Amino acid sequence: MNKNYPKIGIRPIIDGRRRGIRESLEETTMTMAKNVAAFYSDHLRYPDGSPVQCVISDTCIGGVKEAANCAVKFERENVGLSLSVTPCWCYGSETMDMNPLIPKAVWGFNGTERPGAVYLAAVLAAHNQKGLPAFGIYGHDIQDIGDTHIPEDVEEKLLRFARAGLAVALMRGKSYLAIGSVCMGIGGSMVNPDFLQEYLGMRTEYVDCSEIIRRIQQEIYDKEEYRKAIEWVEKNCKPNELPDHNPENIRRSRGQKDADWEYVVKMTIIMRDLMTGNQKLDEMGFGEEAMGHNAIAGGFQGQRQWTDFLPNGDFSEALLNTSFDWNGIRAPFPFATENDHLNAISMLFGNLLTHTAQIFADVRTYWSPESIERVSGWKPEGVLKDGAIHLINSGACTLDATGEQTKDGKPAMKPHWEINEQEVEAMLKATKWGPSSLEYFRGGGYSSKLLSKGGMPVTMCRLNLVKGVGPVLQIAEGWTATFPDEVFAIIDKRTDKTWPSTFFVPRLTGKGRFADVYSVMNYWGANHGAISYGHIGADLITLASALSIPVNMHNVEESKIFRPSAWASFGSDNEGSDYRACAAYGPLYK
Repeated sequence: MNKNYPKIGIRPIIDGRRRGIRESLEETTMTMAKNVAAFYSDHLRYPDGSPVQCVISDTCIGGVKEAANCAVKFERENVGLSLSVTPCWCYGSETMDMNPLIPKAVWGFNGTERPGAVYLAAVLAAHNQKGLPAFGIYGHDIQDIGDTHIPEDVEEKLLRFARAGLAVALMRGKSYLAIGSVCMGIGGSMVNPDFLQEYLGMRTEYVDCSEIIRRIQQEIYDKEEYRKAIEWVEKNCKPNELPDHNPENIRRSRGQKDADWEYVVKMTIIMRDLMTGNQKLDEMGFGEEAMGHNAIAGGFQGQRQWTDFLPNGDFSEALLNTSFDWNGIRAPFPFATENDHLNAISMLFGNLLTHTAQIFADVRTYWSPESIERVSGWKPEGVLKDGAIHLINSGACTLDATGEQTKDGKPAMKPHWEINEQEVEAMLKATKWGPSSLEYFRGGGYSSKLLSKGGMPVTMCRLNLVKGVGPVLQIAEGWTATFPDEVFAIIDKRTDKTWPSTFFVPRLTGKGRFADVYSVMNYWGANHGAISYGHIGADLITLASALSIPVNMHNVEESKIFRPSAWASFGSDNEGSDYRACAAYGPLYK
């Protein structure tokens, strides 16, 4: 990825009246801006782990000329979102950010000495009147003028806006790489370039699966890296092979299985090169191939035309989505099984908000407590008393999903810069590699077999495209859960024994889509879901509003919902106003 990351622009807004008023506020206003910039750099990171950078206007902004000067600087400095801050009254439309392509927020200081809140209300009204939605931030408690402390409730909104705004800015200008085409008639794999362009500012890049075959046959990959990778696989993956459960008459020989390992390792290297490029290829004389496709997310068709005669993509997809490989610990690549670009973008949302690996899974089975007891003889208790949703897919799950990373002594999935080598070893040991079911995948391959540890807070989300509505986002916060070993063994044997499992228990509200676990499964809009570590539903709602994507299902507390102030003008019901506002404003890049 291009490391010229977008910056946060801070706009100190001031009362333009000189000969006393402006002069008395200069230091206070600029200090407010500097404090927010320092706060952001201390609390936010880019995808590579480096601190987020902020750009502050050269002067306080008291009128249109200074606003224009600031806009020029922000354009030059690659500012991707802007925050205006003020402790006082200022001139609304003369000082506001007029760039229609970047997310905007305004923090009006809650103090009685100067009317920062009056400016906040006035400038938000101007934003709304001009059709430039902005997030309004206003502290709950009054502060004294000159107080440099940022209240906790203001901090929460500052971070929520910035995380969402940075996600918007990081997607802009990047690509989704579709390797192959439609997979088995799955709607999400019908890649929609208009959605990606108009809502996310992203290109769609298409590469036929034959390009992987060409690069393997013509050896267009780093052979030194390949040797390193295959040695790593020999040490860390082959010893963890599961027994071959295929019928004896169709089992592949040891030689064929070893050849499969070699093939899927080459596939993985090539898929990554297709996404991000590889300078080594230029040194080999392949300048075009070396550039890659500037992809921030991607997907692989796989089934069926590929998997009917070649090893499947399970290993490649699992490793790309994981926070490490043979080159060591590194950022994961959001990469979709079955080229489901809507789930890939859902994973991308979670990744950009948390910088953690994302779980790709089928939202496969609702296990009611009655069904669990009938099948296993064990009566569910604790977190499983209302049942669970079994998230399981054809072996393409990130190894981070094992839960072998720890945070505060509990299972977790962390940003790659917080992961240590001991955790990598634990994830590898907790992952088995099953020879793929040849009745499904005639070309062979290997699937990642793991069971996610229980007790991790997670959020499942999914983008869907609906004719007549456009994109909509579903969100479900909850936790991972585990069964007693003997109970899981019974459940596991009822499906493919080589596939990874995560059991998800959503937080219930007792009404609507979250009346019970069955309802969450029943109202889920597609066969796939993207699962992120942490309860990030509120951040997803803020991000969706910045992109004019309505949320049609969530279990986030109402008090945590943070959307642009204009949404309040579209009705008092949160879900209805969200739909109406998103329809009125439309996609960001239309």
